[in-house]
Amino acid sequence: MTKSMQTTEDSIKVFKALADPIRLAIIRYLNQLNHEVSCGEISQVMKISKTSGSYHFKILQEAELISVHKVAREKYVTLDRSTFDRYFTHFWQNL
Repeated sequence: MTKSMQTTEDSIKVFKALADPIRLAIIRYLNQLNHEVSCGEISQVMKISKTSGSYHFKILQEAELISVHKVAREKYVTLDRSTFDRYFTHFWQNL
């Protein structure tokens, strides 16, 4: 796969992830925080089930919009601002 094709696929993942209202709400919530937060807390705030939360977190992680790490049985997430910088600050250069 060429670098151009990979960049296009990565861009599609980012924009598809952000096209969903729940995932966009998760991103907005994380943007207000300056620390990591548990997936369970976000699911409670968003009023979504654990299964639904897992689905949305997976898509956000695959798009590299969030970073996830696990401690025991709990997963913690933070916003990956570098991805936003890469795709939105330099949007026109990535087309």
